[in-house]
Amino acid sequence: MNQPAQVAAQTVATGATSLTGPRALRLSVILPARNEQGAVGDTVRRLRERIPEAQVIVVDDGSTDDTAMLAEQAGAQVLRRPYGMGNGAAIKAGARAARGEVLVFMDADGQHDPADIPRLLQRMDEGYDMVVGARDHGSQASAGRGLANRFYNWLASWMTGHPVLDLTSGFRAARAERFLEFIHLLPNGFSYPTTSTMAFFRSAYPVAYVPIRAARRIGTSHIRPLRDGLRFLLIIFKIATLYSPLKLFVPVSLGFGMLGLGWYAWTYSTAGRFTNMSALLLSAGVIVFLIGLISEQITNLTYRRDG
Repeated sequence: MNQPAQVAAQTVATGATSLTGPRALRLSVILPARNEQGAVGDTVRRLRERIPEAQVIVVDDGSTDDTAMLAEQAGAQVLRRPYGMGNGAAIKAGARAARGEVLVFMDADGQHDPADIPRLLQRMDEGYDMVVGARDHGSQASAGRGLANRFYNWLASWMTGHPVLDLTSGFRAARAERFLEFIHLLPNGFSYPTTSTMAFFRSAYPVAYVPIRAARRIGTSHIRPLRDGLRFLLIIFKIATLYSPLKLFVPVSLGFGMLGLGWYAWTYSTAGRFTNMSALLLSAGVIVFLIGLISEQITNLTYRRDG
């Protein structure tokens, strides 16, 4: 039985309010933070009360306010970045500095409740390598973001062949050894949750979801719906090509092929000839398929494990 998860199971069973003992030392909690002075101090204090012996790391991503000072006063280990490098860059810095066997990632803006951590760890005791806090519909910041997240979840579920309940949730627990395998794949900006989830599925590391209720964030969100929505969509397709390229390229290839055949049937029936457009569309279908085939081979090399 995994030791940090065993602690969580005992905590739930006994109704205790905190995780204590030497096993809690094997847990690292990582909070990326940028200008979160309104919430970071209280978040760290609640973590210290809930898991007093765990390592709590706040990565100050170039804040211009008192985020770092308040986090230190509350009892966190603070890693300061000289300028903003992005949420993913902060996650990578925290993961590299962590000493725990299990890493817990959560936001510093007050959305995530430290009381939910034992529930994540309890699921890890069942053999999962990553457990994600899946937000309910009432936890979405807006109707638009809720619809976008549902689309992302559907697309990721189709790509992986597994139900993905919350692709973009930043509240998750993962085995450090597994997570560090993919740290080079994580983008410096948004969205590390997307990349890590897809990478775990691609490598056949089991992923579970635990329903959570996320509170309204304290302070101003750093996400811009239009700009970052397009970025998220681009990340989805980038990860799709990294995860299972043929699932993306084959439908596009078939689309070009069907258009080419359809155009050829039309021109043959009306003019009795094979046109350049038909040749172009059919050639595009073959080329896209071959690109997907090469991408599939590259993907297999990317996820190859030596030894």
